[in-house]
Amino acid sequence: MNVLISGSSGTIGSALHAYLKNQGHDTARLIRTPPSPNSNDVYWNADEQAIDCEKLEGFDAVIHLAGRNIAASRWTDKAKREIRDSRVHGTKLLSESLTALNYPPRVLLSASATGYYGDRGDERLTESSSQGTGFLAEVAKDWEEATSAARDKGIRTINLRLGVVLDPKGGALQKMLLPFRLGLGGILGNGHQYWSWITTDDVLGIISYCMEAENLEGPVNCVSPEPVTNCEFTKTLADVLSRPAFLPAPAFALRLAMGEMADALLLSSTRVYPERLVEGGYRFQYPELEDALRHVLE
Repeated sequence: MNVLISGSSGTIGSALHAYLKNQGHDTARLIRTPPSPNSNDVYWNADEQAIDCEKLEGFDAVIHLAGRNIAASRWTDKAKREIRDSRVHGTKLLSESLTALNYPPRVLLSASATGYYGDRGDERLTESSSQGTGFLAEVAKDWEEATSAARDKGIRTINLRLGVVLDPKGGALQKMLLPFRLGLGGILGNGHQYWSWITTDDVLGIISYCMEAENLEGPVNCVSPEPVTNCEFTKTLADVLSRPAFLPAPAFALRLAMGEMADALLLSSTRVYPERLVEGGYRFQYPELEDALRHVLE
């Protein structure tokens, strides 16, 4: 396939670019700097609602991962607006531009997040579960709705509801490694909240699977079939690193340090199950947390 990737400089995007090339696909990047004349990369600027539609022609698949890092800074009103706009405006621009092409792609895979479900305790959540409440749930809803132009045009559209991606190069795991390696790790809040996680290897495998599964469209939960509580995650990570983990971070301290972001990212409970992947026969490479952590940290 001829595949276009946005967000190719991020942790997942950079790994995906290499992964697809190794699989024999032709790849190009959707980038914010004008590409060289001989490059097959495509220029866009979501802030200015600009995109090179001529070079957008002819891709078989478009994988859209771009969006501002939700944990880059404290959630001020300005930061929250930028988080939402970077996802919604960019996705809408790309989706609408694809519908105007003479040769649109067969499939659009657009990132979303399990934040769609909100804080739901120990409720088992599948793709058919209702939307939750809160900032991240609203962002995810708007993010997914921004692909509607492509879906309405007949482009097979998949919304990849990503969980916590375990990668030592970025994201939550990267931030946790130093304190845990120093023996300063511990449960967050009461530790009862569910974390739905996934390895980068399985994210890449799921994207490849979704590209080929012609009967699959709509939301897809990109998480392991074995979500764990924060208490279980803490114990497993400490065991894998052979370090103690007895310094808990109380909820009030997290809220004091991080504000609203603490509840949304660390203390909320989202127990998500990848029903559509399991029913479709996708075989997870790392369904169990201990094996996953040992793999990514080896």
